[in-house]
Amino acid sequence: MLKVTDLSVSYGAIKALNSVSLEVQKGEIVTMIGANGAGKSTTIRTISGLVKPQSGTIELDGKPIHTLPPHQIVHLGISQSPEGRRVFSTMTVHENLQLGAYTRRGSRSSVLEDMDRVFSLFPRLKERERQVAGTLSGGEQQMLAMGRALMARPTLLMLDEPSLGLAPFLVQTIFKIIQEINEQGTTVLLVEQNAHQALRVAHRGYVLETGQVTMSDNAANLMTDDGVRRAYLGE
Repeated sequence: MLKVTDLSVSYGAIKALNSVSLEVQKGEIVTMIGANGAGKSTTIRTISGLVKPQSGTIELDGKPIHTLPPHQIVHLGISQSPEGRRVFSTMTVHENLQLGAYTRRGSRSSVLEDMDRVFSLFPRLKERERQVAGTLSGGEQQMLAMGRALMARPTLLMLDEPSLGLAPFLVQTIFKIIQEINEQGTTVLLVEQNAHQALRVAHRGYVLETGQVTMSDNAANLMTDDGVRRAYLGE
């Protein structure tokens, strides 16, 4: 589904990504793990079109997308729930979800159907539907950011640090919902510092260090790798 080949990105003199290559197959949950500054968020932002690569290619279903603007990439089937949630704080939950569907060409009824799907995944959002997003708790804002991304009806959902800053019981909830989204047919690319949780739900994973992929394997093998256990699993 998604193929990233030799992707390099710089911020001025700082090399953020150095020849990063990865693939995501239809139906998978693929995670990228690594320390702060490893290049995980830059990879996702470049796939989304928010950052332009210096070199390398990004293909979706065999077609290059790395020269396209972000709204066209969303229209093709990739949407992102960004790090830090970034909800529209002065707008209601309902309005945030409506904005997530801005590229949709379908009928109003299909948008409402998808909103109902979001509410079934996140019942708390239904309770807060008319509430201003800036007054939600951190966990509720994370649910809203994910729900807003789902409103684009993506074939590939990219999640950037969905558990960041959340209480442990909410982290468990968010990861269960990620699995449910995947089981409903959406492919997921997950950036997450909580490597233990990420590898528990993922099919495969990539380890990024200082802008480079240093390891890739199925999630079970990464969880038992001594280097990964020491560096990212606290074992």
